[in-house]
Amino acid sequence: QVQLVESGGGLVQPGGSLRLSCAASGFTLDGYAVGWFRQVSGERRGQVSCITTSNVPHYADSVKARFTISRDNAKNSVYLQMISLKPEDTAIYYCATMVDCKSWPSFNSWGQGTQVTVSS
Repeated sequence: QVQLVESGGGLVQPGGSLRLSCAASGFTLDGYAVGWFRQVSGERRGQVSCITTSNVPHYADSVKARFTISRDNAKNSVYLQMISLKPEDTAIYYCATMVDCKSWPSFNSWGQGTQVTVSS
């Protein structure tokens, strides 16, 4: 079964850290760019970070210097390390595969999402 599964979300205080994982099964991630997206209820889903097939990272301005994306091809996984979390980082976080970091994932390229809540 081809799927992406996110994990690692949770409740964290402002200034805290979380590490999200995106594990693939049924296919290998190393042939795809992989992006992390987030969505707040009622708002559009937006890309926060992406890693190319050559391991070049890209970040939205709002998360630069706080988030780090990486991939481990041996584990067929991509990670998003998040530090100095802010309440405005609260969202459902999704990973998805893309042709490249400027494209939008197809409808069947998404994981189910993991909730990140930053609150005191």
